Amino acid sequence: MTYIYRDSDTPHEPARTLRVRCCLLMLLILAPLPAGAQPEASTMPDPRAAEAIALMHAFAARTGLLAGQTPRRYLWTDAFAVCNYLGLARATGQQEFTQRALDLVEQVHRTLGRHRDDDRRTGWISGLGEEDGAQHPTRGGLRIGKTLPERRPNEPFDERLEWERDGQYFHYLTKWMHALDQLTRTTREPRFNTWARELAQAAFTGFSYQPSPREPRRMAWKMSIDLSRVLVSSMGQLDPLDGYISSLQLQSSAAALPQPAGGPNLAEATHGYAAMLQRGSWTTADPLGLGDLLVDAWRVQQLVQQGAIPEAGLTERLLEAALAGLGYYAGSGDLTRPAGQRLAFRELGLAIGLHAVERLQHAATQAGTRGACSARQRALIEALMQYLPLGDTIEAFWHDPAHQRTDTWREHEDINAVMLATSLVPEGFLDLMPL
Repeated sequence: MTYIYRDSDTPHEPARTLRVRCCLLMLLILAPLPAGAQPEASTMPDPRAAEAIALMHAFAARTGLLAGQTPRRYLWTDAFAVCNYLGLARATGQQEFTQRALDLVEQVHRTLGRHRDDDRRTGWISGLGEEDGAQHPTRGGLRIGKTLPERRPNEPFDERLEWERDGQYFHYLTKWMHALDQLTRTTREPRFNTWARELAQAAFTGFSYQPSPREPRRMAWKMSIDLSRVLVSSMGQLDPLDGYISSLQLQSSAAALPQPAGGPNLAEATHGYAAMLQRGSWTTADPLGLGDLLVDAWRVQQLVQQGAIPEAGLTERLLEAALAGLGYYAGSGDLTRPAGQRLAFRELGLAIGLHAVERLQHAATQAGTRGACSARQRALIEALMQYLPLGDTIEAFWHDPAHQRTDTWREHEDINAVMLATSLVPEGFLDLMPL
C-alpha cells in the first residue's frame, strides 16, 4: 500500500534563500543574551544541522506551530518533527528546540486528540470530559489529520477517496508513541511515556482482534476516528512488528524511570503482538518499509543494551528481511527515475534507516557492550554496509533545489522537508537515550 499525503502548493525556497536563512539562524543562536539572562551551553551548528534548522523553522511557520497561523497538524509528520527538535537541542545545546517539541505535542493533542471542526461530534475523541481529556489526551487514540472527514457508516467504499479521508492509522500511532517516549527520555518527565502507553493500549484494543477462538489474532489497517469501526480491514505487513517493538520500548522506559510511572501495563499487548510475529514475511522492496526495518533493528539493539529481552532472533530476522529487500531495490532502477516520478519521503525513510546501519556497525565493533552482537548479526551488518552510499545518493538528490520545485515535492512538502531534516540530523529519532 502507498501512503498518500496532500499538502499546500507553497513553493520551496531557492537554495540561496535557504543558505541565507541558515546563516541567520546561526547568528540568532550565537547572538548576545539580554543583560541578566543565563547563558545556555551551545555549539555552532554544522552545515547539516543548520540546514535542518532552516527546514524545521519553515515547517513550523507553514503549519501554524508558530503564532499567527491556524494549526495544520498531520500525525506522521509531527512525530518526526518532535524527534527532530529533540535532536537539534542535543546538537546545538539550545533548549528552545526542546520547547518547540513540547509546544508541538500540546498542539497535536489539542487538534488530533479531538473531533474535527466539521464533525457534529465535539470534544475529545476518547469521550472523556474536558478536564480528564486534557489529563489523558491519547486515551482514545489520535486522528491522522487527513483533509476529508472519515467515511460515514452508510457511505460506499472508494479506494481513491479513502487515502484522503481521516480516521486512525496504527503505524502513525506507533510513530507518535516513539516521539512521546523520546520526550520522556530527554526530559525525564514520566507523563509523556504514560501518554504513550495509554495510546499503545488504545491502539492494541482498537486495531487488533481475534476473528474466532480458533483463528489467530489479526489487525485492521485503518479505523474510524473513535475506534468504533473498521475502515480498511487488510492488515499492514509491519503493523504487528511496530506494535511489538513499541510496546517493548515503552515498558523498558517506564521500568527505568527513577520514580514509578502510572498508566497501563502493556504485557498483554506485547504478548499479543509477539504471537502475530510468527506469521508472514517482513521482506519488502518499498524504501520506506526497508528504512523502518533498519530503524527497528537499531531500536531493538539499543533496548537489549539497556536490559530489555526481546523475542529470540528478532534482530537477525529484521536484518535478513532488510538485506533481501535492499538487494532488490538497489537493482530496480527506481533511484534513476526523474524527480517527478518519485516520492521523497519514502526514499528518505530508507536514508534514515541507513543511518541506523552506521550505528549498528559501530555498536558491533565495541568490545564488552551489553547484549553484544552475534556472529550472524555482525555478518548481516557488514553485508548491509555496502548500501550506505544509497543514503548519500537520496539525500543529495532531494537536496537539489530543482528537485524541490517539482510537483511531487511541493504536494508533500511538509513530510518531505521534515524527513529530510531527520536524515540530516537523525539523533533525535534514532537514538534512545538511557534513563
